[in-house]
Amino acid sequence: MAVRSSHDTARARALEIAKGWIGTPYRHQASRKGVGCDCLGLILGIWRELYGSGVEIPRAYSADWAETSPGEPLLDALRERCATVDVNDMRPGDILAFRWQAGAAAKHLALLAPEKRIIHAYEGHAVIASPFVPHWRRRIAGVFAFPHH
Repeated sequence: MAVRSSHDTARARALEIAKGWIGTPYRHQASRKGVGCDCLGLILGIWRELYGSGVEIPRAYSADWAETSPGEPLLDALRERCATVDVNDMRPGDILAFRWQAGAAAKHLALLAPEKRIIHAYEGHAVIASPFVPHWRRRIAGVFAFPHH
């Protein structure tokens, strides 16, 4: 219960910010609203608007980094900075991390939105709000709440 109530303000604000990113073109390693971003860049951009500063992360990563890097670098980074949320308690405004296949490291991020949708930067397209269908739900590797400040 504490995670829900203490993070609701950050969730609502993150959703408001994310909606402003919809339509931003997909650009690998970028994080500029209206100019370009990838899925990590979207979350980093939301973070900057929420807290007024960025998060220190290594930005040089290849498109296949999750296949060539050991461990779970994306999940580890989220665990260090955010509250972990049980998948059954996720709420709009939470960060979702996905695996493309079983056994692979998590490498895609989205923000859970109302009405069974997710907001994410989709490779080859743009930041979109798409249906949160079973295909996505099966691939959840972790759910995280933005810190409340």
